[in-house]
Amino acid sequence: MESHDKYLSVSDLNYYINLKFKNDPYLHQVFLKGELSNFRYRRNSHQYFSLKDEKAKISVVMFRSAFEKLKFKPEEGMKVYVSGYIGVYPPQGSYQFYAQTMEPAGLGELYERLRQLQEKLSKEGLFAAEHKKKLPRFPDKIAVVTSASGAVIHDIMVTANRRFPHAEIDLFPAQVQGDTAAESLVNAMNQIKERASEYDVMIIGRGGGSLEDLWPFNEEIVVRSVYSMPMPVISSVGHETDTTLCDLVADVRAATPTAAAEYATPNLSDELAGLHQLQSRLLTSMQACIRERKQALLRIQNSPIMREPMRLYDQQVQSVDQLTGRLMQIIKVILQNNRQNLKISEQKLLAQSPKRLLERTKQSNDYLNQRLLNAIKTLLKDKRIAFQQQVQTLEDISPLKVLSRGYVYTTDQAGKTIMSTKNIAKDEVLNLHFADGKAKAKILEVEDNEDAK
Repeated sequence: MESHDKYLSVSDLNYYINLKFKNDPYLHQVFLKGELSNFRYRRNSHQYFSLKDEKAKISVVMFRSAFEKLKFKPEEGMKVYVSGYIGVYPPQGSYQFYAQTMEPAGLGELYERLRQLQEKLSKEGLFAAEHKKKLPRFPDKIAVVTSASGAVIHDIMVTANRRFPHAEIDLFPAQVQGDTAAESLVNAMNQIKERASEYDVMIIGRGGGSLEDLWPFNEEIVVRSVYSMPMPVISSVGHETDTTLCDLVADVRAATPTAAAEYATPNLSDELAGLHQLQSRLLTSMQACIRERKQALLRIQNSPIMREPMRLYDQQVQSVDQLTGRLMQIIKVILQNNRQNLKISEQKLLAQSPKRLLERTKQSNDYLNQRLLNAIKTLLKDKRIAFQQQVQTLEDISPLKVLSRGYVYTTDQAGKTIMSTKNIAKDEVLNLHFADGKAKAKILEVEDNEDAK
């Protein structure tokens, strides 16, 4: 009989293959390049997708702890560099790539990170025009965040001193290139925030360079720090053709450090010329105003009223006399109306005198009493007549009256009136009722009338 000991279980085989993958030193750290496929972002979870090229595809797993460290958001079809290791998933017997790092392929990484961060911050409103602060016209102190050894601070100081020597320039040195530049820029801006009441405006910038050189000014912590500055911010990063996120979030974007200093400070010579022009306009206006007032004063002094002041009151006195006459007429009319109203009221009071009211009430009562007596007499008379008519009617239909003419009516012993011979029997005793009394009779014989129906 053939032995079955040589057969392995599926679990044993998958376990053996998994050990082979783990023991292979070439599969412990693998670097792959390919295109993301079947990528569906899962919030707060591990990510499962594929990596493919023109000829093949491999399943990829990226655990949550590694995925949260990415500085960009992977998207379907994006070409990326990934590093990790190869392993077997024993329950399904399939091998897959476990990604530990990921970054966009080539220079596209920076552009993709820049695009995604710009889109994110734009949705939050950091670049909105309504958040832009207005630059002060005459700043007393200007804070500058840039390299201490570069030409930027020199250009700003020369331009500011030439245009507006009154403004004080304070440099807060920071690294403007390299891995630690973003943190250095934020630290410098935090120092300015601590003395925010001293500064009217802040300039942040550096000279030109590649995208990698300017990248610290695209870092999210730097952009958010610029947005949170309490004073207006002028950004001058790179050349005129370079645009960073700091330029977008700043209140004013300058193409060069010299332009930044020109935005921050007024031109003293232009301001002085403007002041002289305003001074001349003010003097001319004051002289014209004084001339007008002098002419008006002369007209007043030469007016007839000023020469004869009493004439000023002639018209008013006449008006007072006219008003007085009108007032007296009105008072007379009012008094006359009041007298007429008083007479009318007296007549109404007399008409409503209690004595007259009592007399009219007494007369009315006497009249009503007489009407009541007459009505009662008439009612009694009518009732008597009606009563006599009813008595006569009762007498006319009364059975007693019929009995008085010789008729009688018969009842049995129970007092029931006998209406027919059918209701009596021979030898029955009946009661005969007369007008003046009654008698008892015994029936000797009952004879029916054949003609009766």
